[in-house]
Amino acid sequence: MYIPTLDAKTVGDAVAYFRKKRGLSQEVLSGLADIGRSHLSAIERGERKPTLETLYRICCALDIKMSTLVSHLETLLEERNQ
Repeated sequence: MYIPTLDAKTVGDAVAYFRKKRGLSQEVLSGLADIGRSHLSAIERGERKPTLETLYRICCALDIKMSTLVSHLETLLEERNQ
């Protein structure tokens, strides 16, 4: 039986996708989200999974709704599980 999981790498890929789509560097996004650049870098590399609060800050800094990010995450998960 398959039990879906939301791995840190998928979350990081989604954050990086929207950051690059907005044309922002990690330095700029981390400043806008009020998190450390090394923390953001670790999230994007899949080494750390962000808390809901951190994810909310990142989405606000990217000027996207959390539901937009979640929808993208669902798409990535579906693609990876085919």
